[in-house]
Amino acid sequence: MTDNTARLDHVVLWVRDPVASAGFYEKAVGLEPLRVTEFAAGTTSFPSVRLNDETIFDLAPLTMAEEMNMVPGAADSAGHPVNHVCVSLLGPDFEALRTRLEEHGVPMSDISHGAYGARGMARRSFYFRDPDGNVFEARHYD
Repeated sequence: MTDNTARLDHVVLWVRDPVASAGFYEKAVGLEPLRVTEFAAGTTSFPSVRLNDETIFDLAPLTMAEEMNMVPGAADSAGHPVNHVCVSLLGPDFEALRTRLEEHGVPMSDISHGAYGARGMARRSFYFRDPDGNVFEARHYD
């Protein structure tokens, strides 16, 4: 990729069981798992799941929190400072996600209308949690 404009590269999510979390994101959310086999074999520190061609969610085990000392207090961030992550989808993908989450028994908020975001007013949105308590908002603008 040669376009170097600013964009979201990755989000690190603290999780208790990275393999189980990768399974949740694959089955219930529909994201492609990455490096799960390597993580299980001990050759990489954490697996990830792909949101799109440019963005991934890293599934970092909570046991790594003590190692996160890139800035003072970073180790204390495990599970705290992020309120939620919002993903924008096309209308049919929004519907498919909601259906998959329902099929997997994932609790969700009601659908809201007209929430403001990076691309203006979204037509619809809803919230759900992953098994580790991370909160996600799904929305679509079309």
